[in-house]
Amino acid sequence: MFSLHKLYLLDFILTILLSKKGYIIKSEMFFKKKVQTIRIPEGKTPAIRVSICTGEQVAGFKNLSTGKFEEITLIRDRKDLEDFKRKYGLDKDPDKFY
Repeated sequence: MFSLHKLYLLDFILTILLSKKGYIIKSEMFFKKKVQTIRIPEGKTPAIRVSICTGEQVAGFKNLSTGKFEEITLIRDRKDLEDFKRKYGLDKDPDKFY
C-alpha cells in the first residue's frame, strides 16, 4: 500500500493543485472560495471609462445626477473585467464612455 511519506506527499500535491484552482484548504477539508457580491451604490450605474489617447480602461460607477465618475479598478485584461462583474453581481459588461 502507501507509506506515510507517500500519503503526506500526495496531500501536499493536492493542496497545491487545489489552492491554484481557487479552493481554500481548511483543516484538511476543501472548500470552494466564495465571492461576496457588493451592492451597487444607490444613484450610480456601473461604467467603464476609456481613454481616447492610450485606450486605458477603468471600471467604476458613474453618478446619475452629477455625471461624476468614481474609479474602482483598472481593467488590464478580460479577467479584471470578469472579477469586477462578479464582485458587483453584474450579468453584462458595463457601458463604456470616453
